[in-house]
Amino acid sequence: MVVSIELSDAEVDRLFHALADATRRDILRRSVAGDLSVSRLAADYPMSFAAVQKHVAVLEQVGLVTKIRNGRELLVRSDPDTLRRARLALDQLEEAWRGRVERMAAVLDDE
Repeated sequence: MVVSIELSDAEVDRLFHALADATRRDILRRSVAGDLSVSRLAADYPMSFAAVQKHVAVLEQVGLVTKIRNGRELLVRSDPDTLRRARLALDQLEEAWRGRVERMAAVLDDE
C-alpha cells in the first residue's frame, strides 16, 4: 500500500500552528531524543501539569507525537513520518521561493 506524504493546506496549517509554540517545539525535540512521561515533561516547565498536557494534546492531534501507556505512565513518543511530512511541506515552500528568486535574477540579467 502506498501512503501519500503530501499534506493538505488545512493539515499544513494545523501542523505549523502546533510548531508555532516554543514549548511544543521543545516537547517535540525532547520526545525525539527518547520517550518521556507527561509528568516528567511537566516537571521541567514553569506551568501546570494540565497546561503541559494541553501542549502534548495539540502535538498529538496533528500526529507529531503519540502517547503510549506504560503502566500508570503516559509516554510521549515522536512520529518520524509526520516530521518527514512537515519537512516535505517546508521543502516545497523553499522550492517555490527559489524558483521566484531565479526568475527575478533572470529578469534583472536581461535588463
